[in-house]
Parts: sequence; structure tokens; C-alpha cells
Amino acid sequence: MPAFSLSDATECFGIILGTERFAACLTFYRDTLGLPVWYEKEALVCLRFGAGYLMIETGGMARDGRKPNRENPTMLRFNVDDVDQAADALIARGVDVTVRVFDWGKVGTFHDPDGNACELKNADDPFFQL
Repeated sequence: MPAFSLSDATECFGIILGTERFAACLTFYRDTLGLPVWYEKEALVCLRFGAGYLMIETGGMARDGRKPNRENPTMLRFNVDDVDQAADALIARGVDVTVRVFDWGKVGTFHDPDGNACELKNADDPFFQL
């Protein structure tokens, strides 16, 4: 039996995000973060997310502020050229971003209108070089 790799068999990687505050989350990801619309269907919008996609759908659960990890242990990560510059741009658009520096790199954390965690990370990290 030949070796099978789902990674090799996948044409496009994607994330499906169920939201309670669909309109607010769509506005956040599309307009505030600037992810372009790929296509729209009833009760979902698919946005370009780097080489993959982020599909915003109804059916999630919202929290004011950031959801605790036990409710949503997943974080959307955006590897950017300059964390400070990206954080400043988001702050100017009304997003509350907290920038922190660690020995392994710099991150800027924030959350969407449903409370889902998001993070900026410096893309020059050698572990992310393809």
C-alpha cells in the first residue's frame, strides 16, 4: 500500500469558523482585517486567508471579550512582516491589540466580535520559512 499524505492530497487548506455574531464577524474579517471575499452563499462567506481560506458561517457561540481556551482552544494566526506595524494599523481601525515580546519572537494578540482569539506573529521566524 503506497504512503498516503493528506497534506499532499489537499489542494487548498481552510478554516471554517462558526459564529453567533455573523454580520459583525464578517465585517471584522473582511473590512477591518482586509481579507478579500472569495465567494458567498446563504449563511456563509468564504474569505481568502493567505494560500487558504477562512469560511465565516452561522452557528457559533459568542462571548464578550476573549473566549477562554476551554471554549475555543484554537487561535487564528497571521504571520506578518512587521508585528508592530500590523498592530498599529489594526489599533487605528479600533482593534484592541496587545503586543508582547518573547525570546522566540513577537506576537500581537486580539479577538474578533465573537471572542475568538487571533494573533499576529513575525513572519521572519526561521521555523516558518518554506
